[in-house]
Amino acid sequence: MWWGRAGLDDILSMVNTVKSPNQSPISKMQARPIELGASRPFMVGIGGCGMSALARLITESGTPIHGCDSTPSPVTNALSDAGIRVGFEESAGVLPADADLVIASAAIKPEHPVLLEATERNIPIMSYPEALGVCMRGRTGVAIAGTHGKSTTTAMLGCALTDAGIDPSVIVGATCNQLANGALGEAGKPVGYRVGPSTIPTGAHAGKPGVLIAEACEFNRSFHNLHPTIASIASIEADHLDIYGSLDAVVEAFTEFARLIPSAEQGGKLIIAHDGAHRREVTAGLDCAVETIGFNPSSDWVIACDPSSGSVTITEPTGESSSWTLAMPGEHNAFNSAMAFALGRSVGADRGKLAASLGAFRGLDRRLQFLGERDFVRVYDDYGHHPTEIDATLRALRQSQDPAKRGGRLVCVFQPHQHSRTRFFLEEFATSFEHADIVIVPHIYFVRDSQAEKHKVSSADLVDRLRQRGVRAMHLYPFEAIIEQLENVCRPGDLLVVMGAGPVWQVGRGFLKLGSNR
Repeated sequence: MWWGRAGLDDILSMVNTVKSPNQSPISKMQARPIELGASRPFMVGIGGCGMSALARLITESGTPIHGCDSTPSPVTNALSDAGIRVGFEESAGVLPADADLVIASAAIKPEHPVLLEATERNIPIMSYPEALGVCMRGRTGVAIAGTHGKSTTTAMLGCALTDAGIDPSVIVGATCNQLANGALGEAGKPVGYRVGPSTIPTGAHAGKPGVLIAEACEFNRSFHNLHPTIASIASIEADHLDIYGSLDAVVEAFTEFARLIPSAEQGGKLIIAHDGAHRREVTAGLDCAVETIGFNPSSDWVIACDPSSGSVTITEPTGESSSWTLAMPGEHNAFNSAMAFALGRSVGADRGKLAASLGAFRGLDRRLQFLGERDFVRVYDDYGHHPTEIDATLRALRQSQDPAKRGGRLVCVFQPHQHSRTRFFLEEFATSFEHADIVIVPHIYFVRDSQAEKHKVSSADLVDRLRQRGVRAMHLYPFEAIIEQLENVCRPGDLLVVMGAGPVWQVGRGFLKLGSNR
């Protein structure tokens, strides 16, 4: 039996915010059932990538949405153009009179005026991951989990299933100009969502609940709110230690996530990396079907790739093989594309269409994104902010571009993301830049940490570790000073990559813009 529950319209009248002791502090503010059948949800932080996609998904279900954000943006403008009412902080301090549910972004603090008013008016409050879980209940949920590669795999799978005629709904934490129409279709505006029908239109599972693909984020145990039919776990490493405290706690959180998948008899399946995902601990006692994937020949789904050419081949558990040439460099992206293929096959998509789509996929914003070239310096932008991601990205660029052949060097501007992560992984960060020739480090991006944590580590500490390892490194700020320094440092043949989850993306674009203004 294919796992399916009531449709979204039915589910919206049955949700209860109180689910587990690990739920967000926001949800703990309310403790009564949420009834959404004829509701007017109000979304706080509606301009976020995931929140805006969720707003469109719920709107398409027939439930009108309105919300607020801190400032106008292209995302909020697009929501307004789609008929979704959006206010801003100066006019959003009062919760609309007709609102009977608040959905809050993870970035919203409990003391936000809208949340305080909702509490006073006894209006239930739901966090973003809880609302996403509600939407997933009535559909064939595909949840993409793992320490790395979630956004890329989600976008790849969304495009591939679109090209295969499965017509999925997708929520991804980045934007991609191929997501709306598929990798084989005409490129559109960069978006982080698409909305598909309530049933699968074609393929081996035609007529079953429509596919909803979403990232399953482990931060704050958010993925425990999801209701996947099929899930993947690509890797499990120590991260978010400010939340978990230890790798063992991270593994246990992924184990709990895997237990959310229904039994094999109900169509439940987990595809997990053969290596690097603690699969024995995670899969012990699961009732769902479990398949492994990896470069190891013992995997159920066996991957082979040539990093220099981008060729990828995957052999299915049935023994049949498919191949494509990937535009995105790196062994890690070969793995991401193979995982997308395996998930696509698991929802009944044609293997030939999946392979063709993956070969046509050109990437998404801030994931090894080529921005352009200036004075024979090629500029890339990447979201990587964990040591493993940095190493994989720099290794991929070194293998695929090999700037030394052009007499150039690999220059990296890296903004650490959070003081706690930098402190926990200081030595790992120092070793992850071995493929870079020059590293420039601005201030650490301060987002969630306490003021006490802020004083325990600095960018200068990372620069010192890099210099001890023989890497030419410097600490510079603000971004304008870094751009000026790049003017002096970069020379023809160099490859410049700007990395980090904060606003450091401005550096690469600023460097290119300065050249065009000459």
